[in-house]
Amino acid sequence: MGLAGCHICDQVVRLSDMSAATCPRCHSTVHYRKPDSMNRAWAFLISAFIMYIPANTEAIMVTGALGQKSSDTILSGILYFLAHGDWPLALVIFSASVLLPLLKMMVIAYLLIMVQRGHALRKKEKTRLYLIAEIMGRWSMVDVFVVAILAALIQMGELSSIKPGPAGMAFASMVILTMFSAMVFDPKLIWDQSEKNNDRRNN
Repeated sequence: MGLAGCHICDQVVRLSDMSAATCPRCHSTVHYRKPDSMNRAWAFLISAFIMYIPANTEAIMVTGALGQKSSDTILSGILYFLAHGDWPLALVIFSASVLLPLLKMMVIAYLLIMVQRGHALRKKEKTRLYLIAEIMGRWSMVDVFVVAILAALIQMGELSSIKPGPAGMAFASMVILTMFSAMVFDPKLIWDQSEKNNDRRNN
């Protein structure tokens, strides 16, 4: 129909020649498809996969008590709560900090691979997967928020203190990069595959 949505304010703009135009509301450039969507999504996603490793292997929280310091990773924290019978809390941390970020990255990678290979089947299911991946992103910052709150509240010098570890920055970077990967990916590309296949059949 020659219509496109602004990537900034969602204003619907008519593109007469299917090329770029200017949004009348926010004056940003409007494209029929997000420019260079696949390459940018892959770049953010690969960077997120790299950050996923130190986010789970390095210390996310450094605790000091009576002059003694100890560091905890996300996985060691999960094992600690399991050992003390707090399996609901361990399940929440595992789901929000380990499982959900990995699932989101795998979903985005799957969508990118399917688009690149030209698979046109199950377009609705793929679109739902993309929407679910976008929703999951906002829940992945639970660990970072918990560490930030504890570090702000518990500062008693040598008696007791909590400081964020190097994994905190890696974890936050991983979540942000994954969110950027989902944002720059254009889900319309999923539906473009069926249009291309129909054109080939007609020709």
